[in-house]
Amino acid sequence: MAAAAYTAGWWVGMIAAGAALLAVLSIVWHSWRNGISPMPASGPVRRAVAAELRRLGPHGSAIEAGSGWGSLALHAARRCPGWRLIGIENSPLPLAVSRLLARGRPELRFMRGDLFAYPYEDTDAVICYLYPGAMYRLAPLLRRHLAPGACVISVCFALPGWTPVRTVVCADLYRTPVYVYVR
Repeated sequence: MAAAAYTAGWWVGMIAAGAALLAVLSIVWHSWRNGISPMPASGPVRRAVAAELRRLGPHGSAIEAGSGWGSLALHAARRCPGWRLIGIENSPLPLAVSRLLARGRPELRFMRGDLFAYPYEDTDAVICYLYPGAMYRLAPLLRRHLAPGACVISVCFALPGWTPVRTVVCADLYRTPVYVYVR
């Protein structure tokens, strides 16, 4: 009897270890493919991004390009109740966590997709916490597809070829800059 319980427990442990290994491999694979791992934003950065959305007005639509674990969009949904937000992410595990955390919030949706193929035409703001290579690729796409007056809020890395209308320096460990651009 004890041997059977031990054997059953062993299989449960092996299945859990296998699932954890697959999760880690998925994150490593997508991090390598994307050029960056999903990083949650600090509290001061989340607050700065939400404040910039509120400056744009009480209502609007925003896309978080490369939403990772969803920390920016989730915080913005709580702090900017009149805004509709969509997070675009291609890594399955952070996307699943984001969707789970967004349950019960009809104004917030996370979808799997390619941030370089998303149609940005009908959005008021794009939120980016990416890396220089992605910003370089995204800059001409946003210039082409965003409507005049649309806003880009970029955490940490500037948008090449664009001039920010404002740069907010967050009071966090890294003094993270948040660049605000208007198309």
